[in-house]
Amino acid sequence: MTFDHRARREALRAALAERGLEALLVTDLANVRYLSGFTGSNGGLLIDARGEEQSRIATDGRYTTQVAEQSPDLVVLNARGVATALTAFAARQKTRRLGIESHIVTLQQHRALVAAAGQAADQVAFAAPELVPIAGVVELLRVVKDPHEVEALRKAAEIGDKALAALLAKGGVRAGRTELEVARDLESLMLDFGSEGPSFETIVAAGPNSAMPHHRPTEAVLAAGDFVKIDFGAMWLGYHSDMTRTYVLGEPADWQREVYELVLAAQAAGREALKPGVELKSVDAAARDIIDAAGHKDHFDHGLGHAVGLDIHESPALSKLSEGLVPVGSVLTVEPGVYLPGKGGVRIEDTLVVGESENLLLTLTDKALTILEP
Repeated sequence: MTFDHRARREALRAALAERGLEALLVTDLANVRYLSGFTGSNGGLLIDARGEEQSRIATDGRYTTQVAEQSPDLVVLNARGVATALTAFAARQKTRRLGIESHIVTLQQHRALVAAAGQAADQVAFAAPELVPIAGVVELLRVVKDPHEVEALRKAAEIGDKALAALLAKGGVRAGRTELEVARDLESLMLDFGSEGPSFETIVAAGPNSAMPHHRPTEAVLAAGDFVKIDFGAMWLGYHSDMTRTYVLGEPADWQREVYELVLAAQAAGREALKPGVELKSVDAAARDIIDAAGHKDHFDHGLGHAVGLDIHESPALSKLSEGLVPVGSVLTVEPGVYLPGKGGVRIEDTLVVGESENLLLTLTDKALTILEP
């Protein structure tokens, strides 16, 4: 699968010109990958609004061959300190206004960039560039996914669906097993089906632990009567999937059926409300209002969802505080939950591509209440 990194850089140049910036120093590794295809652990980009020939990618000697293969259309600077090397290069190019990713650059790094810019500017007898803090300019470009990105996300979700189905088919979620054993098995199965790795630390939360939204798996033993909440994702070409399903070991109690059906109804309402051009917060409200009306206002204390892509959590988010409208072509999760401390909790999560007329559901595992043999 081929991604058009050059077109992405051209779109960024236009965005920089609109903001009165001559160049942008890109140090967030997901943004580096999005703009260049480079996947090394040490890399940075200088994207110059004046043209591709002034732009550079920087990495160290460990990645010389890799960067040449992954980013053949960019000139490489060999440096361990990629940010300072690129800043110095920008200064020697007589850049006046250099944007920096202010949500990534620390105060200590900023001081190093100022020093590097000043020293390089002295070499060409020109004023050092103004370092302009700017956050989210690349991330804004990443909101709308192109068809290749959607296919990568679909493939990642397919891997997750297959892995969970295989885990259930072999009785991997049953009484007597630990949360950690279930999580490890699921991650291993994702690898078997082609995942590059888990999108995040797999959540397996059983019994009272399922009442914690982001519980980390422990040696806690699954038991009959437990809710078992599984939140996980696979990666394909760097793109993440994200899905949550909640199961019951053995015949559910009345309260478990009630909570499950409530969350299922809220999730359906959230998915139905997810349409292009509607307010982000209204999607959250569609699901949240159902949970609030059932008396569980205090038991759903996180946002309804978030965008997914090269990062597992991207913008925009779906929450009661979100501003803006749902973009067509964005990929978002819908994941309401109800969590009852000391008893258990349910979360049901899907990932969807927002379409002009209808959304594309990526996570296809059945959401009906599923009772597993204890």
